[in-house]
Amino acid sequence: MNKTISIIGSGFSSLSAACYLAKAGNDVTVFEKNETIGGRARQFKKKGFTFDIGPTWYWMPDVFERFFSDFNKQPSDYYTLEKLNPAYSVYFGKEDYITIEDTLDKILKAFEVEEKGSSKKLKIFIEQAKSNYNIAIKDLVYNPGVSPLELITPKTITKLNQFFSTIKKDVRKEFKNERLVKILEFPVLFLGAKPSNTPSFYNFMNYADFGIGTFHPKKGMYQVILALEALAKELGVKIKTNAPVEKILVNDDGKATGIISNKTIYNADIVLSGADYHHSETLLDKPYRQYSELYWNKKTFAPSSLLFYIGFDKKLKNVNHHTLFFDVDFEIHAEAIYDTPKWPENPLFYASFPSLTDNSCAPNEKEAGIFLIPLAPGLKDTTTLRETYFNKIITRFENLTSQKVKKHIIFKESFCVNDFVKDYNSYKGNAYGMANTLMQTAFLRPKMKSKKVKNLFFTGQLTVPGPGVPPSLISGKLVADLIKKHHSN
Repeated sequence: MNKTISIIGSGFSSLSAACYLAKAGNDVTVFEKNETIGGRARQFKKKGFTFDIGPTWYWMPDVFERFFSDFNKQPSDYYTLEKLNPAYSVYFGKEDYITIEDTLDKILKAFEVEEKGSSKKLKIFIEQAKSNYNIAIKDLVYNPGVSPLELITPKTITKLNQFFSTIKKDVRKEFKNERLVKILEFPVLFLGAKPSNTPSFYNFMNYADFGIGTFHPKKGMYQVILALEALAKELGVKIKTNAPVEKILVNDDGKATGIISNKTIYNADIVLSGADYHHSETLLDKPYRQYSELYWNKKTFAPSSLLFYIGFDKKLKNVNHHTLFFDVDFEIHAEAIYDTPKWPENPLFYASFPSLTDNSCAPNEKEAGIFLIPLAPGLKDTTTLRETYFNKIITRFENLTSQKVKKHIIFKESFCVNDFVKDYNSYKGNAYGMANTLMQTAFLRPKMKSKKVKNLFFTGQLTVPGPGVPPSLISGKLVADLIKKHHSN
């Protein structure tokens, strides 16, 4: 192709696209506004502790393998992967939790202990989820969201009814035990929508969870970003950090001709933005924007988050690498995110203790803890609110896990709505992009190719396939294919 391509942002989708486009013979430069690359998947280090700022779950290893194999590489060329056992545990009350282990057989046994007869139902449920996974991940998500016909293949015809039922209906039809229901509905949160609004077809996430399992890259998720960076540089990609983009340049013919970064013009044949889609359009003069403020305002966005990164001066007990706290009403918290956006009275929360698995994450005999509360995007975010909610969850954490930790905190740093806006230009401070509801699936998501500006493209979690790390890697491949198609010599 031999085009000059400027890419805005250096998250998973941008780096993925950069690799594919460089491999095709283009001159690719990535512009990152922050000091370090990775977008939301950056790293934070303090006093010998290391934290992943963003994603902490490594699911769908086959997607990563498929990505690297496109370059005759494999993940193990760059980082070491460890399967977690247990994958995670879910607390429902004081010292009352269910542990999800590393094989389906073990999980079936755990379900059977909880509810007699549930293991048979789970086996059938996961078989269907596996069938959907094979269609979705091996086939369907590798479509660019250009046409509704992409959803209609000989395999999906038999599944079409699953686009009109929901995860919530399907799970509750089979399982009556409220605790098991919560565990089966939980993976949908990664798609950024309520189980009652997520098409049944997305139960493939349950297969990713129970059928394939949860992994940890040694030294953390940031190793995957460093792997993408190393691969990109091997392919000749140039990466500029501390390089915010102020404007996308468009000529009189309505064609993108480059960008302005740090007041310098960089000419390009093609501009690709992996930055927040809404923000990317604000870099254009108004006539060239495809979507109005009203359009964005009406969309269902995935949650934002209040995060805490904490260094503890002792090892913690009664927790796993990934631990979920579902001891409060899920529905009420979900309403506070999606229906009437407000700070939840009693939030569910998630905690990750990577140093339980990986001693590179904390000094000897100390523990690194990441705590996350999902929130509605666009909420008022103040230091006082952050502190109030920290006290809420840490008090509950102490009670549920029967241990004192408040006095053992060396430091804590927080990250919330305002930081998502400041660091990532994120629309309303969302953390995961746009939710995968029925009306925001596939071709109904914002387009990868601008309808108003020639040679301008978009990638990332606001376009196809959607939120999450594996979908972002796939998004980079899709947009690179689209660019190649439009510019094949």
